[in-house]
Amino acid sequence: MFDMMGMLGKVKELQAKMKEAQDNLVHVQASAEAGAGMVKATVNGKKQLVSLEIDPDVIKPDDKEMMQDLIVAAVNKALAEVDVKAKEELKKTTQGIMPNIPGLDLGSMF
Repeated sequence: MFDMMGMLGKVKELQAKMKEAQDNLVHVQASAEAGAGMVKATVNGKKQLVSLEIDPDVIKPDDKEMMQDLIVAAVNKALAEVDVKAKEELKKTTQGIMPNIPGLDLGSMF
C-alpha cells in the first residue's frame, strides 16, 4: 500500500537537503582562463563572479574590444564549469533520499 506519511517525510527531508545544498553552492568555485591565461575569472556555484584577474599587458586603451572579448570568454567558461560542479554537489547531497525517477532532474531546480 502507498505510504503517504512516509512519502511526505521524504519530501520534507529532500527540501531540507536542497536548501542545504543551495546554501553551500557559495563554496563551490570554478576558474577559467582566456587568451592563454591573460584573463582569469573565478565564479561560485551561485553564479556570482568572485574574482577577475587581468594581465597588465592586455590593458591597452586602443585594444579595448580584445580585452572585453577575453573577459567574456573567461567568465562564460567559468560559469559553464561551475554549473557542472554545482549539479554534482546537488546530486551528492540528495543521494539516497529520493528514488531514481527517470526524467526527474534535480539539477535543473536552480
